[in-house]
Amino acid sequence: MTRLSVNINKIATIRNARGGNIPDLLQIAIDCERYGAQGITVHPRPDERHIRYADVEQLRPSISTEFNIEGNPSEYFMDLVLRFKPEQVTLVPDGPDQLTSDHGWDTITHKSFLVDVIARFKEAGIRTSIFVDPVPEMVEGASHTGTDRIELYTEQYAEAYATGKERALAPFLQAANVAREVGLGLNAGHDLNLDNLNYFARNIPWLDEVSIGHALISDALYYGLDNTINMYLRELRID
Repeated sequence: MTRLSVNINKIATIRNARGGNIPDLLQIAIDCERYGAQGITVHPRPDERHIRYADVEQLRPSISTEFNIEGNPSEYFMDLVLRFKPEQVTLVPDGPDQLTSDHGWDTITHKSFLVDVIARFKEAGIRTSIFVDPVPEMVEGASHTGTDRIELYTEQYAEAYATGKERALAPFLQAANVAREVGLGLNAGHDLNLDNLNYFARNIPWLDEVSIGHALISDALYYGLDNTINMYLRELRID
């Protein structure tokens, strides 16, 4: 079964809007695990508009499943990851002013950079994943960087799903097949939700993990966090 990692950035956004510690980010992370989530994802950005670097220090000893830290591998980010040693680091090529991640790595142009960065993380015993678009050449390029996994950037799939799910899935299925052929683990994330998740997971059954934040937290406003996490887990069951 594909594992569910809950991205808690949106919880931090709500907290930061008023200051203080409501909602309690640490308690939410612990509760997500208690309700069935198999991992917790955070994506600290330089302006700390949601997850703060101090949050990572607080969360690290309390996560009992898998801790995944996403981000652009600046020296500051790399120092943070190497200090707290999550189970997984996901490298995302987003700029400091981006509202959200919107593209994957050019694994050919940036091969040397990625090789160096990934080697540092792997030396520390941290599993690596890199964000890529569903382009076979970029997946193939990722296999030459030393990364353990790729994470397919799924916004394109989510946008096209309502008007033709087979066509929406096609480039992702092709990229996923390439990943399997070259021996890369496979993650996915961005705009996956209760409508489109099962079809994606059912057609790519070797998918290791999905990271979901915005949609899941939004659904939790209606359904409650415990119920929502279990709704997502049911969508990932394909047997």
